[in-house]
Order: sequence, then structure tokens, then C-alpha cells
Amino acid sequence: MGKTLIVVESPTKAKTIGKYLGSNYVVMSSMGHVRDLPKSDLGVDVENDFEPRYITIRGKGSIIKGLKDEAKKADRVLLASDPDREGEMIAYHLKGYLQNVNDKCRVEFHEITKDTVKKAVKTPRELDMDRIYAQQARRVLDRLVGYKLSPLLWAKVKKGLSAGRVQSVAIRMICDREEEINAFVPEEYWTLNANLQTEEGLLNTQLVRIDGKKAHIANEEQINEILTDIEGQPYKIESISKRSRERNPVAPFTTSSMQQEAYRKYGILTKKTMQLAQQLYEGIDLGKAGVVGIISYMRTDSTRISPEAQAAATAYIAENYGKEYLPEKPRVYHSKGKIQDAHEGIRPTDITRRPEDVKPFLSPQQYKLYKLIWERFLASQMASAVIDTTTVDISNGRYTFRASGSQIRFPGFMRIYIESQDDDGDKENLGLLPALQEGQELTCSDLEPKQHFTAPPPRYTEAMLVKTLEEKGIGRPSTYAPIVDTILGRGYVVREDKHFYSTELGTVVVNMLKEGFPDIIDIDFTADMEANLDDVEMGSRDWRQIVSDFYHPFAEELKKAEAELEKVSLTPEYSGDTCELCGKPMVYKLGRYGKFLACSGFPDCRNTKAIVINAGVKCMACGGEIIQRKSRGGRVFFGCSNYPECKYVSWDKPIEQACEACGTQMTEKIFRSGQRVVLCPNMDCPTNANAKKAKKQSNDATMQRAAKKAAKQAEKAKNK
Repeated sequence: MGKTLIVVESPTKAKTIGKYLGSNYVVMSSMGHVRDLPKSDLGVDVENDFEPRYITIRGKGSIIKGLKDEAKKADRVLLASDPDREGEMIAYHLKGYLQNVNDKCRVEFHEITKDTVKKAVKTPRELDMDRIYAQQARRVLDRLVGYKLSPLLWAKVKKGLSAGRVQSVAIRMICDREEEINAFVPEEYWTLNANLQTEEGLLNTQLVRIDGKKAHIANEEQINEILTDIEGQPYKIESISKRSRERNPVAPFTTSSMQQEAYRKYGILTKKTMQLAQQLYEGIDLGKAGVVGIISYMRTDSTRISPEAQAAATAYIAENYGKEYLPEKPRVYHSKGKIQDAHEGIRPTDITRRPEDVKPFLSPQQYKLYKLIWERFLASQMASAVIDTTTVDISNGRYTFRASGSQIRFPGFMRIYIESQDDDGDKENLGLLPALQEGQELTCSDLEPKQHFTAPPPRYTEAMLVKTLEEKGIGRPSTYAPIVDTILGRGYVVREDKHFYSTELGTVVVNMLKEGFPDIIDIDFTADMEANLDDVEMGSRDWRQIVSDFYHPFAEELKKAEAELEKVSLTPEYSGDTCELCGKPMVYKLGRYGKFLACSGFPDCRNTKAIVINAGVKCMACGGEIIQRKSRGGRVFFGCSNYPECKYVSWDKPIEQACEACGTQMTEKIFRSGQRVVLCPNMDCPTNANAKKAKKQSNDATMQRAAKKAAKQAEKAKNK
């Protein structure tokens, strides 16, 4: 057998695959794309059926020469770029450069393990031209929008702006949410809790019905009337209902759900999640086991699982948890919409490779993501949880109070994994109620009336934005991270306190696009375009026709907008400070890591400085003011205003209290559970043991902890 050259995208992938194949194979990397549309001009011939003009990417000449030289020496060439549209396009461009490339030259590695790699190289296929055309249509559409709209924004708003076809819709969603919040009028309402005395302690109940109808208390006058009515009246147990229900596991991860869960559980941003997943897919050095890809391909909208992986999970569950943790029949998860179902959901390549086994070989964040993927996949193949729920209705004249509690009879998949939520609304009220009987009378210990106001819809977090983009059909698995990165980088939105806020610039651009280009900024129109691209990939639509149908109305809108849209002036936001170099006013500017101060005399004066926020706390080392700053990476920290004379610095907010053990100025930390803990930042101080204990207690106050505890109780009961 002669030599075979295999071309992949990344050096890491090449290194991993090279270890699996013998001396007859040479594995090289193209370092991503090798051809693209030129940056200097449109690169699309709109008069010639939208023919794209591709050129070699600058800096790729030496890489292509090396591949060409090796291809000449090889008997065959296999193209093994990533198994998606973009990877297909890379393979297509590589084929145009290299010799000894047969028609059947394309191989896909949906996971990078020894067996799958060896199997894939034995079964190459032809390039999928429909997939290539779909990618080409996306690239051409994005180029037409970007290169035609950007000059308009330069002329009407300011130089240097750019507009993207999909990113503009994401900005619109954030701006629309801001409008909703600003227009929201809160409504007052009240709740009433009654703590009733039982033999086993207090029973917390809430008013749920008045005269048999759902309780709605609009104001303080109404709550006072209710309090007067129920005062001195008996509380009698009207009914006790018990029911059991099953709770089913969620599907294995798709790209979107993985990004959302990594953000919710660990605060890992979308872009970082994809970097970590790429590393886990391409190969990790596991010591004696060598370099191996430990998860399947991570750009996917499919939840399908191969029969082999499902069988391996079934065997693992039966051996490690017992057959009672297996469902009656293997679970099948149905994906939404049009998907590339040749892919699988994201899963570990070997279910017996437990997170704790590979932890020594992974970075902390790699471990967190692998653990999420491993637990999610295993849980998806397990039996349903069985939850017993007890509901007690207690009457007081016209009023009905309710208490409820749940107990996990059988934890099932919850023993391994429970999905996080964007809010706390879906959490189970885990806990047993005291022994009660119908007709039993209870006395009231105290009443707790509480005033509330309805809240506006929340601003998008990164997880919520990705979820909404997916639900509305905007973008595809490979585009979510670039969308977020782009809208932040261009200054159209900012991220503060983990939520996206539209900037003045973003609002101006969105309003202009709404006026001049309603289709481009329309959510449904953009979603329909994604569906059209899917049709191209399926072979049912012509890519040139789709581009033509979009471009000609767009070109007319562009002419009209150039003539009719008025120039918009962005109002500078003055800080009230003056530039110490030239005396002109300082204004707020938006950079990659948020706002900063810059001289309004730019470009004649280029003075800039960070925004300093007084934290309202004195430095106990020198008496200076503690101020809030931002690091180069955008992370908030606290330091002394007398820097550099005083070197005090802390990631957590300082308070005016000294540590009793070592004298260091104490700080406060608020955990995700909402628990506030005062701790000493001195890592050598013995009080740090208390801080670690508090953090552990905070993390344990979750449903997952309750589920694991219930699982142990179930095992004990079984053993008895």
C-alpha cells in the first residue's frame, strides 16, 4: 500500500490522528480555511449570477506549498476537515490545490478515537456539493449585506461601523427587550403566608383561593380586609391529595444546550465553551492511554445517539447503578426542525472514561465541561425519576391556604444530573410535610403579608440569548459563539452583571435598519433564510436563486435608503471631568472591555483613562478611598486610590472590618445562591477554612444535592 496524505484543519487534530495510523499515512493541517473572498472588495459578481471570487488567504502560501509537495509524493489524498458545511467547503478548496485527489476523497471524524479514525479512512466518500453550495450561499449573502450596508452606516452614522445579516437581528432582539423594559409599568400585588402550628413544628402555607377562585390581592386595602376576616377564625384541613409522577431526563447536549448549561452552571462564556469543547474533541493526552478525543463532534443540532454508544451506556448503568436505573426501552430523542442528523448529540467517546479518571489530565474548565457532557449523556439514558407529591388545602372561612411538599421515591436520572434553569420557577419543593389528617384543626402562629410588584422581562444573559436564537431559528450551531463575540466587539451591546444592554450606537443602527431595511432586521425573515439554506443542503433549492431573491429587493432598498435616510448624530456622553493634558471635557467611550474615559479633543489629544467608581469604603492600610476598577480582561477588582504608594488590591469588595485572626481588611462575597459571606482575603489565614466551608454549604443548597441524598436513602431502604 502506498502513502496516503490526510489533511485536517488543526495541528492538534493532526497530531492525535497521526498516532492512530501507521507509517503509510501522513497527517497534515491546513490551519483552517485556505481560500476566501477578498477583503479589499466585494468579491461577488452580482452581474454574473453571483459568482464568488475566491483568493488564497494571505499568509497561507507556505502551508499550501507544503501540502502540495506532500500530495505529489502521496498515492492518494484524503480531506478530513470538520464534519459540517464549513468543513465541506474547506475540503472543496483544498481539492482545487492538491494533486492525487480522487473523487472519493472526503472522510469525516465524528469522534477522534482509534477505531473510528481507522474505520473512516477506509470508507471515503465524494464531496457533498449541496452542503458546499449551502455554505457558499451563506458566505455570499453575508458578504453582500456586510459590504453594501457598511458604507451606508459610515455615511449616515459614523465611520468604521459594520452590519451583519444575522448579528443585526441579535442586536435587534436586545434593543427590543430594552424597549419592553423601559415601557413596562409594574403592577402591585400581595401574597399572604400563614404559618400553622402542628405537632411536628410549623407548616408554611400560602393563600391560593378566595371563594373558590384563584386569589388575586391587588393592594394593601384588600390585604387588610383579608387579615380582618381571618383573624380568630379556625384553620381546618379540607383535603390531602397525594400523587406520583415521573420526571424524564433531558436529551444529550446539542451545541446550543451545551453553551447554555456551561454558562448557567459555571459562568463559562459561549466562545470559551466552544474552545474547550474543540480541545476535548481534538485530543487530550491521557498519559499511558495516549492522546485521544474524549467527546464527539461538538457543532451539532442533533440529539441522535448511535446504537453502539447507547448500548455502552446501558451496560455501564446496569453495572454501576443497577438494572432498576434503566428505562423499559432505550430512549429516543427527537430533534426540532431540520437538522444534520448524520451527526450525533454531544457525548463522551467512551462512557467508562469517568470525569474523575481524566481530571488529572484536564484544566479546571476542561474538567467542568467534560463532567457536564458525561453526566448529561449518561442521565439521558437512565430511568425516569419518581416523585411523590402531597398537597394539603386548609380552609379558613372563604379562604383556602395550601401547603405542598415532594419526596423523591426513586431518583432515576436525578442521581446523576439535573438541568439548570434560567430562573427558579421550576424548582421542586423537596421536603416532607408533617403527619396531617383531613378535618384536623390547626392554630396560626403568625401571618406574613408581603407586597410585590410585577417585574419586566429580564435582559438577556448569554445563555438566554443563545436559547432564543435557537428557538427562533436564527443562526446554526457554528454561529452562536461568533454572533455573541461580534455584537460585543462592535460596541452595539455591552455586558454588565452578566446581562446584555444595548448601547446608544446599537439602538441607532437598529432603528436605522428597521426604517430602511425591514426584512434584514426581521426575525422571521432571517429564520426563513436559514430554512432556505437548509433546503440547499438537502438538494431541494438552488443557491443562486435564493441569493437572487434576496439581493434584488435589498439593492432597491439600499438605493432608497441612501437617498432618504437622514444622517444621525451620536450625542457624546460627558463625564463632568476635564482632561489633565489639554483641558477639554472628558467623554465616555466604549471599548472591548466596557466604558472608559477619553478626551473629547481626539485625535489631537489621545488621553484615555479608566472609569473610577468609589466603593464607599476606606482602605484600612493607609486611609485612602477604595475604588472599583477593571482589569485588562474586563474583570472588576478593588484597589486603593493611593496607588502606587499603597498596593492594596482585592477581587472581592472590601468592607471596613479587620480580620480578628490576622488583621487583614475583610471582604464580602455573594455566592450564586444569594448567600453573603464575609471572609478574609489572606489565603494563609486560618479563617479561610470557614470561607471554604460556607462556599461548600452554598453549593450544596441545590436540587442536585437533594437528589443525591434521596438516592442514598433509596439505596439504604433497598438494602434493609
